[in-house]
Amino acid sequence: MSAFGLSLTREHGLSLTAESAYRKPKSDLSHCSGYEIQPLNYANIESFGFFLTPEAAAGSDLLPPTPPALAVASGKPFLTHVDLFWQEGVRQHWLRFGRPVRDRIIDRRRRVASFAPGAIFAFIRWASNDYGTVVSKIDIVRAVSRGEPYSTLPHVDPGGDILLHVNGWPKVQQVLLAIDAIEALGIALDDVAPDHWRHIHNRISAGLPPRSYSLARHKSWLLREGLTP
Repeated sequence: MSAFGLSLTREHGLSLTAESAYRKPKSDLSHCSGYEIQPLNYANIESFGFFLTPEAAAGSDLLPPTPPALAVASGKPFLTHVDLFWQEGVRQHWLRFGRPVRDRIIDRRRRVASFAPGAIFAFIRWASNDYGTVVSKIDIVRAVSRGEPYSTLPHVDPGGDILLHVNGWPKVQQVLLAIDAIEALGIALDDVAPDHWRHIHNRISAGLPPRSYSLARHKSWLLREGLTP
């Protein structure tokens, strides 16, 4: 996996779960791993806080996403767009995992990652003020198809099937630990059975520890969905 996007994680490392008190991200931590789009090391002041993709570096797609109604009229594929933001130590929105099919640089702080229907991604929102952390949330979302019901979510257009929603650093930390445990098994996080993310959401909401995900359960899920050769 290549390092790409916005995150608090070390490359191929853990999700900042060793901290006993959470206030703001460490400035020396690098970007999240998990994307298939390869980063380019272009020297560009507008890329502060972000990597440029070949598409964005060429300047071919720097505009905001096309509204869904216009996309239908123009015959464009239906995509779910996630607004990412990075202002060090103030407000940060990033992806823990996911495979966007498009990525657009808006300016030096903002970018938009777009997902095809069925794609699953983890979206983290964090904000702080002079007194400490004021927002700490993680959502694991499945991108929907055109005409499919969905739930709205801030900074996600139009919304999605929300598999997990957790608010507050102690609970977010539990989710990150569960993600790290799955990643340690060598399983692609966006290929995990969606019901497992729902299970984690329900267990944490009830104040109970979630059950672990196993290679055997993952294989059963892939066989059920016909995703294995």
